[in-house]
Amino acid sequence: MATERGVRRLAAVDAGAATLGLFVGQKATDAVALAPELVVADADPEADAQALRALADWCARFSPAVAMDPPDSLFLDVTGVDHLWGGEAAMMDDFVERLAKGGLPVRAAVAGSPGAAWALAHFGPDRTVASDAEPLRPLPVAALRLSPADAAQIARLGLRSIGALAALPRDQLGRRFGPDVMRRLDQALGRGGEALAFRRPPNPWFARAAFAEPISVPEDLARACGDIVERLCARLEAEGRGARRFDLAFHRLDGAAERLTVGLALPGRDLAAVTRLFLPLLERIDPGFGIDAVTLGAREVETRALSQTDLHAEQVGRESLAPLVDRLTNRLGEAAVWRAEAFPSHAPERATKRRPPLSPPTSVGWDAARPRPLRLFRRPEPVEVVAPVPDDPPVLFRWRGTAHRVRRAEGPERLGEEWWRRPFDRADPQKARDYYQVEDETGARFWLFRAGLYDAANPPKWWLHGLFG
Repeated sequence: MATERGVRRLAAVDAGAATLGLFVGQKATDAVALAPELVVADADPEADAQALRALADWCARFSPAVAMDPPDSLFLDVTGVDHLWGGEAAMMDDFVERLAKGGLPVRAAVAGSPGAAWALAHFGPDRTVASDAEPLRPLPVAALRLSPADAAQIARLGLRSIGALAALPRDQLGRRFGPDVMRRLDQALGRGGEALAFRRPPNPWFARAAFAEPISVPEDLARACGDIVERLCARLEAEGRGARRFDLAFHRLDGAAERLTVGLALPGRDLAAVTRLFLPLLERIDPGFGIDAVTLGAREVETRALSQTDLHAEQVGRESLAPLVDRLTNRLGEAAVWRAEAFPSHAPERATKRRPPLSPPTSVGWDAARPRPLRLFRRPEPVEVVAPVPDDPPVLFRWRGTAHRVRRAEGPERLGEEWWRRPFDRADPQKARDYYQVEDETGARFWLFRAGLYDAANPPKWWLHGLFG
């Protein structure tokens, strides 16, 4: 029951109410007059939306591509996955029966377009598989998802079915009813496309396994993981592909899905390698009252042709490192495993950028004439310096409470600010840095810089930016 402009109306009716002649949008007073025993409850749109989202996530066991159509419908793209059930009809029967066991009545249809499937599910038989547009023709025009104004106008002209509407000359149809009616008609008949907002991106690389009896013990989970990985990796290998991401989902009896994701540094399809990455993560799975299905999807799929590795030393090196990188990445997280690559900037803190650990190198390299320390601090640290004259290198400096006497020094290397990175009026000498490479009496080497030029009234400060070796 919902209030609309101050009038209480029926927001939804069940099968029993519908047999008594009640319908959505009917005034509550009229409904109670027809059925005095009517039991009503206030509508809760937010709870309905939450339930629809939960149902959409549950449907991932049937298809990786699920789109919501509020308030009460879902679209599943079953292209390429219906064979896992033995065909579209068997898949739909399994879908409907599972929901019916949970006390959720459902009407379903399989068709060549979202518009046709919606029309048949709402106005056709309870279960329909349509291979063409013929089953749509006897359906009422309301099955086209038209606005109330367009539906009323078409009804006033005596056009009671989709077939009668589609029989009109196309130019007259467009002039009389406008582009929205034409668009909906084309979508239903499969002549026009329709964009759907999927909960997850559609993924053709998908495998599924269902169990006659629910599983829950760790050994069974590990066995199911290995079996589903084997299926998808075999398909990837047959088509010469490899994937960088694998998403594993264990679907519980209560409708929840326990999900795991692993990533590869290089596109791969090796059964043992992928399974080995998943197995340590299985301890995170809560099977609840049991798991009745498992699905696996591959993302970032790329062509991965076989290569003569003995002729490609660089490729051999990358592939030999890949298992180690994969273990570290999946244990520590992607943000913790990376390699530094040169970036064209003379500012030391911006002269590198993070790249995936096994990504191919770019043409940008390090300048051999300007060596940089092996360890560059995230932020320069202040030091106390003794220098014979202001512009000379230091002879002594104190860092973290320890004094270091300088034995050798080289520099300065002057670096100015990158003025083009911010609004710029004039060059500021105090933004310049004079860098020195210094070595103390123990042989340790440091990278120091003096910030700004010498000014008797405002002495420049010294900083330690990095360590060599």
